[in-house]
Amino acid sequence: MDVKEYFQSYRDYFWEWQTDNDIEDDLHPLASHNIIYFPTVASVVGYRVYIIEILKELQLQGWPPFGALLLVLYATQDGYKQLRTLTDGLKKHISREEIETSYNEAVFLLKKLEILDRKYKTGRNRVFLLQALFAGNKMSLTSAKSRELCDNYVLRPNIIERSANVLELTGKVFRKDINALAYINQKFPTTESIEKALQGIIEIPKLEDEVVEEETTVETDKDFIQELIEEPKTFQVGSLIKRIWSGLRIPMRHLSPGEQPIGGVSDMTNKGDFSRMLLSEFANEDEVFMNRVANNEALYIQREIPPEENIFERIILIDTSLKNWGTPKVLAFASAIAVIKHPKAHSECKVFALGQNTVPIKLDKVDEVIENLNHVSPVLEVSQALQKFFDEEHTEKNLEVFFITHQENLNSQKLQKVIHENRDQLKFLVTTSADGELNFYKHHKGTRKHMQKMMLALQELWANPPKYKQKSLNTNSGSKKADVPLNYPILFPVPVNKIAAFLHEGDFYVLSSKKQLLKTYLSDNYYNKDYYEYYHIHRGCEVLIENISIKPKGQFALARNKAQHFILAQYLPEKRFLSKLNLNTKEYSELSLTGRNIPHSFELTYFNKKFYLRDNESPQIFEFSPDGTLDVETVDNNIEITKSNIKIEAELKKLKRSGIKILSNFTSICINAEENLVVSHNEINKLYDNSLTMYRNRHQLQIFAQQNKNRFTFSDGSEVITDTRGMLTFRSSNKNIPEFYIPSSDNGFLAMATEKDFGGSEYYLPKKSLLRVRKMEEMYSEYLEPFIEQIWEHGT
Repeated sequence: MDVKEYFQSYRDYFWEWQTDNDIEDDLHPLASHNIIYFPTVASVVGYRVYIIEILKELQLQGWPPFGALLLVLYATQDGYKQLRTLTDGLKKHISREEIETSYNEAVFLLKKLEILDRKYKTGRNRVFLLQALFAGNKMSLTSAKSRELCDNYVLRPNIIERSANVLELTGKVFRKDINALAYINQKFPTTESIEKALQGIIEIPKLEDEVVEEETTVETDKDFIQELIEEPKTFQVGSLIKRIWSGLRIPMRHLSPGEQPIGGVSDMTNKGDFSRMLLSEFANEDEVFMNRVANNEALYIQREIPPEENIFERIILIDTSLKNWGTPKVLAFASAIAVIKHPKAHSECKVFALGQNTVPIKLDKVDEVIENLNHVSPVLEVSQALQKFFDEEHTEKNLEVFFITHQENLNSQKLQKVIHENRDQLKFLVTTSADGELNFYKHHKGTRKHMQKMMLALQELWANPPKYKQKSLNTNSGSKKADVPLNYPILFPVPVNKIAAFLHEGDFYVLSSKKQLLKTYLSDNYYNKDYYEYYHIHRGCEVLIENISIKPKGQFALARNKAQHFILAQYLPEKRFLSKLNLNTKEYSELSLTGRNIPHSFELTYFNKKFYLRDNESPQIFEFSPDGTLDVETVDNNIEITKSNIKIEAELKKLKRSGIKILSNFTSICINAEENLVVSHNEINKLYDNSLTMYRNRHQLQIFAQQNKNRFTFSDGSEVITDTRGMLTFRSSNKNIPEFYIPSSDNGFLAMATEKDFGGSEYYLPKKSLLRVRKMEEMYSEYLEPFIEQIWEHGT
């Protein structure tokens, strides 16, 4: 295998080489074919420079198949991903039964990587993750061959130009990519096994980063394009947008060269890799050469400085004259939304409808698209409105104007004249037709250049329009988020991310990264060794206080004052700053300890109704009270505080692994072909006897619930209310089925409860509960099964 073969692209495969035309620099060959693009999901996976840097990191263990690497990069990148669309597109290449098995395992791996914690997929940790995944892969090249290919690429980077010329796809290429991923899936059957392999290697971000990430995990609105597709009135527009994205080649942003070195002294530096060292340096004597390298005196070729983005205003003008009515207008609106909502578009964009006058419109919501699609003007052509737009309303130079009109309108001499006279500002011209043809033109240096022609298969894209949705029978469904109680009859799962844990007066408390004070429990039998080894001692938690206003830094201690209010003390050692917050009344006080002689070894602790700043060795320590004003006084150290801390630390170690991964980002709720409930791609099922579990769904989805904030409503009126703290509430349209609750955790056995009954894992059973404990099989058949049957019968 040579370099060209390794980077070779193939016709109708899931990836291809493309050029980012935002940077036009003939002096640098990397400006050509400099990105990897996935057409089926209209997504850029990465720039060539970044991918080459990744391959340099992998050369010692061997380069994996290029397609397999790209799929892993896509699954681990930030932002919205269309993994289902991508994997469905790969199905057409399956020809044999053994490949189908490997394909399924490859898909499972990509889904695991998609839900893997973000801290493993960012910065340097992403490189460590790739190294761990592809280590020892049977499909990878040898390290010697990889180094050879890497060296050949450095000498001839223009080889990509030849690799970009597509060839016919062979089964061998597809098998390599899929089998490489299948091998990784067998090696790492769960996300936990991947995380375990990275322990001790990755750089764990600070807790602040984890807090921000978890707080943003809330219910998200549906993808705007998908909403257009699901709405019958905008289906034709929405179904065209992603197809337009896959072929759109206009620049989404403009870049200026900035301070890019262009040769000479300005293009040199005294730091860099040996591969970029000037050849003249190797002409020195060995001692001189080593001395120059050691003292950072050797000269290297400097890497390019990234270009700077130009700020401009983008304006789209849509022709709403009589000739642009019907299918051409649908294409016009689809083209406009494709430009506005393109994944790479970051500049401000305004839209105007041209008719007798210029009317500003918005296309950010489904209702706005429906309203403006009905906009029609009783004029034959819009030359007058277009000229008025440039003469009176927009005369500035930093404009980039798109004008979308019917192809036949260009035959109008008046319109041609206006377009020609304003060609400096009218950068792009888009023409539509009734048969689905789109043409893109660009005005450059006074001339019009035809950029591309796009034929949209309208009959295929519009073959399956959605049916009008039946209104929910629940009249309470509105735009307001459904209220959730502070606690439920069963316990919440304890979150993995914690700021601090406390043992106070015999009870365990957790300060979660969502800034909640939680109370949790351990089994009463955990001192019985046999019982401890056979059963899990941890229990879930109840929420005591929410929305605590703190910064997750420093040291914490918890106490109760004389009024039995919770008092949270916080100490920042680096700033010598102490604060006290009453969690019940929100009363806050702070004190700067700057100037006081406080050793760095001092820690914040609680003992016998007092807070202390102390260590075990100092004869004098600082004391302050949970009550009254915040003021510290110096007191003698006490060996009893040390003994108490040792006991508390021993007890708190029992909470070390009490956290469970909570499913809190609810994207969809539906029922699959096996008549089981599916929550955000996780199926709730009786995998084992007398148990309820949640694991990845592998069956076809049949009936979907409509989402409104945290309320998911089925067509019969049955509802599922989601709570991001880790709970699902089920309300059936059949009033004979009482309301019941199931925790939303994808780890371990679940529980189910009503206001009277409980079944399932004791982890979720409150310590002092009056619920009647029943077998999970009885709970399932009495509550969840009838809930699903009610929806299924109505849906079929």
